[in-house]
Amino acid sequence: MILDEIVKKRKINIAKQKQIKSLAMLKQEAEALPQNRDFPLEKALTKQDINFICEVKKASPSKGIIAQDFPYLTIAKEYELAGASAISVLTEPDYFLGEDKYLQEIAQNVSISVLCKDFIIDEYQIYKAKILGASAILLICAILDDETLKKFFTLAEKLGLSCLVEAHDENEIKRALKVQARIIGVNNRNLKDFTVDVENSLKLRSLVPENVIFVSESGIKTKDDIEKLRIHQVQAVLIGETFMRAKDKVLALNELYGKKISPKVKFCGMKTIEDIAIVNRYTPDYVGFIFAKSKRQVSMQTASDLAKNLDEKIKKVGVFVNAPLTQIEEIAQKVPLDIIQLHGDEDNEFIKVLKNKLDLPIWQAIKVKDIVDIERAKQSIADMILFDAYVKDSAGGTGKSFNWDLLKDFIGEFILAGGINKQNIIRAIRTTRPYIVDISSGIEKDNHKDENEVKTISELLRKVG
Repeated sequence: MILDEIVKKRKINIAKQKQIKSLAMLKQEAEALPQNRDFPLEKALTKQDINFICEVKKASPSKGIIAQDFPYLTIAKEYELAGASAISVLTEPDYFLGEDKYLQEIAQNVSISVLCKDFIIDEYQIYKAKILGASAILLICAILDDETLKKFFTLAEKLGLSCLVEAHDENEIKRALKVQARIIGVNNRNLKDFTVDVENSLKLRSLVPENVIFVSESGIKTKDDIEKLRIHQVQAVLIGETFMRAKDKVLALNELYGKKISPKVKFCGMKTIEDIAIVNRYTPDYVGFIFAKSKRQVSMQTASDLAKNLDEKIKKVGVFVNAPLTQIEEIAQKVPLDIIQLHGDEDNEFIKVLKNKLDLPIWQAIKVKDIVDIERAKQSIADMILFDAYVKDSAGGTGKSFNWDLLKDFIGEFILAGGINKQNIIRAIRTTRPYIVDISSGIEKDNHKDENEVKTISELLRKVG
């Protein structure tokens, strides 16, 4: 049986590793690291209506070499751009040709959670996963007895590692629940003969409570597979070979995700004629000129000069922070502006007067700290709300984001801003479903608008729209 052979090889391999570095030394090194109990994988797997754990693996026992050329870092970064919620990295060396360095380097170079996927049979592997930078590990019920499963689960928790506890049948799900697993993965692959049946997840879904994250693993290849799982309230899928073989991983993930997302786009903080030349080539729906104190602040005259060179299809948004009505009115007429964005403490009375003076749409920015701010937004009479991260006296563009989960129950069209960049933009729009996405620092390098960043984000949005 393949599973028995893999476990046998792992025992031999781990024994050799212990001769190089003892368990005591490894334990001391792991326990010296921060024991963060935020468990980011668990948070990530509840963000979207269905979440993707994308796998980085070179080979498998059933398929042999999957990627002869194996640029694992490039693959991981592509997964992140594609909107993956997490990345699974194979470290088993004999049958999957995995290496510890794959996990370590990927964890250092992406901002999303990384799962150490191995056949864990010794606590040595858990300490090593922590040291390599994993935020989660895989525990397979089929190779662990109840006592060992509980021991490993408890150790991982102590180290701040989430556990994806893998089951194949009803009995193993009961065992996973017994150790109080918060993430249970149902493997659709029979580990005895490696045949695959996605129906296994559907058959077992009802056995896992709603408060436990359910992950379907293996054999998921089409958007119809995903839709079946989505209908059964499966929160996440773990997919390897399908993505590994895809040339364009953004398109591949979007095809599986199934739902098209096409928010309008605003690039904010235009300062120079070079900025205008860049946006004219990629034609966002809106650009923003900031008239408040900021490193991106422009004068009325500069904005007017830049506006003359702007593609007429792109609408001009003026960003103000607690500015006098007369100043807003003058700038709106002389630039001229198409939309007014208020980013300060302006109240409904101010907005009402401004609407009477200017026949222009008014956007109001709400800086989000907690749910109270979302509730406050519902009282605004502005034409649209822009949600941004809370930074005192800021006109936006701080590079900071906020907890997007707070927007889950917000009804109506809105603009999403705050720390959006190429690494997180697809996850952001799939999580919040904004009408407009607003990007400023995310299209900059060295405090200047960067064409490569603009191009990448524009291409990403085109692929998912």
